[in-house]
Formats: sequence, C-alpha cells, structure tokens
Amino acid sequence: MTPSSSPAVASDQSVDALIKTIRIPPRPSMLIDVQAELACKEPDPKRLAATIANDVALSASLMKLTNSSFFGLRLKASSVEHAVHLLGLRQSGLLMTGIIARQSVKVENMSLVKFWDFSSKRAKAMAHLASHMRVCSPNLAHTFGLFCDIGIPILMERFEGYQETLDFASQEFEKKFTAVEQERHSTSHTSIGALMARTWGLPEEVSTAILLHHDYDALQDSATPETIRSLIALALVAEYSIHKYHGEETLAEWEKGGALACDFLGLPNDELEDRFEELHDLFNSVH
Repeated sequence: MTPSSSPAVASDQSVDALIKTIRIPPRPSMLIDVQAELACKEPDPKRLAATIANDVALSASLMKLTNSSFFGLRLKASSVEHAVHLLGLRQSGLLMTGIIARQSVKVENMSLVKFWDFSSKRAKAMAHLASHMRVCSPNLAHTFGLFCDIGIPILMERFEGYQETLDFASQEFEKKFTAVEQERHSTSHTSIGALMARTWGLPEEVSTAILLHHDYDALQDSATPETIRSLIALALVAEYSIHKYHGEETLAEWEKGGALACDFLGLPNDELEDRFEELHDLFNSVH
C-alpha cells in the first residue's frame, strides 16, 4: 500500500463502518409474500387476497385506499378479494408495497405524515405522467416515486442534525444536494435509499434511479439507461408540480435540473404548463 493510497482506504473503511450503524428496515415477510405471488408465472388474485387478508391492519388500509376518491371506482370494495378484483393484481401490489413501507419506515418521536403525503403525491404524479407520455412503465414510475427519498427518514433516525442538513441542501442552488449530505454525514439519502430498495427486492431500475436522482448530468449521459433517465426526469417534473401546487414557485432542484429534464422528455414550456395543470387537477381529486 502506497502512502498516498492510505487515506482513501481509511476513508472507505470509516464509511463502511458508518453504514453498518444505519438501520435499514428488513424486507417485511408480507412484502416477500406479495412479491412472490406477483412473480408467479400465473399470479392468482385469490391467493394474493388471501395473503393480504392475513393482516387485519393491511387489509383495512387496502380497503380504505381502494374506496377512496383517488380511484373513483363505480363499485365500492366489500372485501379484500373484491378490492384486488377491482384494482387488478399489479395495482394491488403497488398499493400494498406503499402501505407496508409506511408501516415499516418510522422515526422515533417524529411524524412522517408530510413525508408520506409528498411521496404519495409524487408517485401518483409520476404514474400519471408516465401513462400519458409513455416514457416508462406507470407501475415502475409509481414505485420509484414512492421510494425516491426513502433514505431520508432512515438518516433522520441515525443523525440528530440531519433535519438541518436537509434544510440547507434544499436551499442550495449550486452544489449537489448529495454533496451537502456527504460533507456533513459521509453518506447520502440516495446511497441509503438505493441500499434499502435492493434489500426490499425492488426493481433494479428503481434502486439505480434512487442512487442517481440528484445527479442531473445523468440525463445527458447516453450510457445511463433511458428508463432510469426517464424516472429521474419525471420525478423532477412531479416534485416541481407539487411545490407549485402549494404555492412555492422556486425550487432549487428545479433550477439545477429542470431544463435538462424537459430537454430529455421533449417537453416545451407550453406543454409543461399543461402537465402542471393536469397534475394539480389530479391532486385536487384526491382530497
């Protein structure tokens, strides 16, 4: 080992040691069962419903969401099996993944209501954009939108001053969001989020996009798969639409990557404004 390489090795070892102190929630057995059913050659709605019905709290949450205004179904679900039938296998699986994540990722003495509200809006917005623009699977977009920032509550639990880091990074118009995190904590929510996504068996595109979603240079990198670039670009459009929905016209991340996202998606300014209107109508329909 050369003297010049020693500090780098020591740094890598200290980061590895740090990551071992960060608690990544293990993949819940219910999620394993749901994913296993959906991965079957011929997934069975009845078997999926029976799996979900084994957990009273998860069943109640699925029923509540199925009968909410967001889906606007003509019929109301009267049972878990009926809910799975009305929603379809894939949509039921998406909803269950989100519900399980809410139950599994918690921070002591802190409410995550705002975090999950924002994540849910982003997931719905991304699925809507993906279905209309046809740049990637709406299901994949929804999953990424939900888990995009999942590393944040995990780091919130690990570092006492992490909220201050978030506040500072969100107001940084030049430096990368993740660079601020790295300077203060030697890791980032993207690294931890990608690790959790892999631990939970989420699609590889989702974990890679989580890792890169603040690296807007990736949008111009032809070596980065188009699906991953699509997820990063859609997430940025969705997040800016949420901020505008709440009356916040300035978003540091949009200033850093908005133009690149629009260029990649082929979104001229007038069409972008139309998309924002669609998404705001979507958000209004949920309440």
